[in-house]
Amino acid sequence: MRIAIISDAGEPQVNGVVNTLRATQQCLRKLGHEVLLLAPREFRSFACPTYPEIRLAYKPYAKIAEALAGFEPDCIHIATEGPMGLAARRYCLRHKLDFTTAYHTRFPEYLSARKLLPKALTYWLLRWFHGPSKAIMVPTPRMKESLDQHGFRNVVLWGRGVDTAHFKPAPEDHACIERPLFLYVGRVAVEKNIEAFLKLDLPGSKWVIGDGPQREDLERRYPQVRFLGAKGHDELPAYYNCADVFVFPSRTDTFGLVLVEAMACGVPVAAYPVEGPIDVVKHGVSGALDEHLDTACMEALMLSRDDVRAYALGYSWEAATAQFVQHLQHLHHANTSLKPLVSKPVV
Repeated sequence: MRIAIISDAGEPQVNGVVNTLRATQQCLRKLGHEVLLLAPREFRSFACPTYPEIRLAYKPYAKIAEALAGFEPDCIHIATEGPMGLAARRYCLRHKLDFTTAYHTRFPEYLSARKLLPKALTYWLLRWFHGPSKAIMVPTPRMKESLDQHGFRNVVLWGRGVDTAHFKPAPEDHACIERPLFLYVGRVAVEKNIEAFLKLDLPGSKWVIGDGPQREDLERRYPQVRFLGAKGHDELPAYYNCADVFVFPSRTDTFGLVLVEAMACGVPVAAYPVEGPIDVVKHGVSGALDEHLDTACMEALMLSRDDVRAYALGYSWEAATAQFVQHLQHLHHANTSLKPLVSKPVV
């Protein structure tokens, strides 16, 4: 198939959406599909309000329309709800083309936490955006249930995976690290609830990998914590392997790709028993889930890193991509017909 994917999240951003699309694109091409990925890097852009490190495309419609018309896709997938996604949605509706969408991020909860928009209004806007979609892809069953309850239709599952050849256990020199080391990786922003981790009275040391609007304030108020900034995809395994426990304090993430990355390196997870971690982490095997995050951290220390790694091997990008392709079979464009879905791997 010829598959066009439009996303407001793209490199050099470092986040779960970018990593998901990168891995999915690689798997699709190995299966013989042609993929066009449109992201803000190829467009004029501006800084996202309150997230200056994120660039948003400026008036992208004409360039998106030209790219899609030239590519003549069999299927169009709109990955995000920003300017790129809005432009692609407009193009599809104007030309009566079916499309799928994805719901990666709990924007209603995020915007409410930042006191920008009430949840009810944001959910209304998102129902409008995703309403024409033939399949709204979400990463977990609980996320599907949540959107169903909020009045979304055509919600389907699209799981996530991890590159276990890249994220794997490796020996590290721990001589200069005060043990145990508790690690957080992700955006440093209020919706991630990072302060719930930073204020815990834990032995050893705490590291934070990532950047965001809250970093300067938290770095000033928690001088005993090491803030190491954002790290690239290739750098992350070394930091995971330094850690004794990966701490995930978020209560609003739909999946948390960093959870499976850490587990693939054999690092047990400590998190709240909420949507996201409860779908990804097996309590007592790959991590500890508890409403008292400090209790979860200490319980996670007792788990076998070999067991954590073994559990993470169950997550496969190949299986996730197979789900993605399956949902595309429902798209029938006016001027194209779907090619066979079962493609031979590229040798």
